[in-house]
Amino acid sequence: MNQIVSHLRPEAKSSSPHSTRQRTLKSAIGCTGVGLHSGAKVTMVLHPAEAGTGIRFRRIDIAGGGAIVPALWSSVGDTRMNTCLKNEAGVVVGTVEHLMSALAGMAIDNCLIEINGPEVPVMDGSAAPFLFLIECAGVVEQEAPRQAIRILKRVSIKDGERSASLTPSSGFSVRFEIDFGASAISRQEFFVNLSRGTFKAEVSRARTFGFEQEVAMLRAHGLARGGSLDNAVVIDSTGTKVLNDDGLRYTDEFVRHKVLDAVGDLYLAGAPLLGHYHGVRAGHAVTNQLLRALFADSSAWELTTIAPGSAAAPFAPPALAIAANG
Repeated sequence: MNQIVSHLRPEAKSSSPHSTRQRTLKSAIGCTGVGLHSGAKVTMVLHPAEAGTGIRFRRIDIAGGGAIVPALWSSVGDTRMNTCLKNEAGVVVGTVEHLMSALAGMAIDNCLIEINGPEVPVMDGSAAPFLFLIECAGVVEQEAPRQAIRILKRVSIKDGERSASLTPSSGFSVRFEIDFGASAISRQEFFVNLSRGTFKAEVSRARTFGFEQEVAMLRAHGLARGGSLDNAVVIDSTGTKVLNDDGLRYTDEFVRHKVLDAVGDLYLAGAPLLGHYHGVRAGHAVTNQLLRALFADSSAWELTTIAPGSAAAPFAPPALAIAANG
């Protein structure tokens, strides 16, 4: 991926009137919470970053150059119940998908995330708290053109009943299908065209979910130690009832959260995608495998600059279109 990043993240240069510009935070902003799987208290601060540097984590509890962990598909080291990044020095940052989803939804290209532990705080189990942090910090445009990855042909992954695909599209859209034996979830399907405002309104508040009978097993494997009704939707052991007193935020919150996860995992491509993602019972592993398959085939994608003109670009202000290839 290093070779790809060198193209996705060019050196900062003067912006053209024919291209939109990269974006970063106006000021630093932080939060404190617990890790969903570790249960450990962690503090995280989002910082503005220079154009062309992308999204990076820095473990401030670890000294030396090995503390930097790039938010890229090639850095994904573990996909059990979350997306965990791992750099060449073995330093990890887990459960990045909800934060990455919020950064994607706010069209943030460059951000340095300082964190004093191995896992992003879960907050309420959705992307909404991170979206709020970014809105409070403010967003500024930078003197460098924004690039996107245009999907040129269908790329797909199938793993038993799980599958995911990317197909060409003028914008970025996601369709997801899930099917659980628990009647509280059952079969759900959701489609969203991710233009300005749709992520915040239709996806960002959907929380992660789990099953009451799985809690002991997950904790025995070092997972879900920080999970509670405050940061996850929990279905009871009969599979018929949601245990949270406040119920669901959307009637189909479960599938919308799967869309939220997919948006975050796909943003690990290193730039926004111009294409349609379709997931069927997919999870973090399948989506990461899909990105690996995409970048293994140079004929399946190309870089392009995002330019003013129409509403074709993903996650960005209105009046964006696709310019000549970057």
